[in-house]
Amino acid sequence: MRVVRIAMIVSFLGGTAAFSVAQQTDRLIVVLPKDAIPSIDRPEFEAAPKAKSFDNNELMIGIVGEHGQRGYSTWQLDRHEIVNDTFEGRPIAVTW
Repeated sequence: MRVVRIAMIVSFLGGTAAFSVAQQTDRLIVVLPKDAIPSIDRPEFEAAPKAKSFDNNELMIGIVGEHGQRGYSTWQLDRHEIVNDTFEGRPIAVTW
């Protein structure tokens, strides 16, 4: 196991403290199990004027092609993180 030692000197209210921190760099910590955040694999779209579920100030990820355009809601991507889609005949992945 490789250990990295970091030395720090901190100054506070006229005093100084020195300490070191050991970090293990080859540990893997699993926070969520594999595939715990489902992707969106069949996205559905509405024309912008009809999309009543979105706020006009909502942050969107957009794609513009020769024949079309799409917007992907970052609010939705906060919960799914990836959209697998096909745009103008080509597979794309939208990630957040």
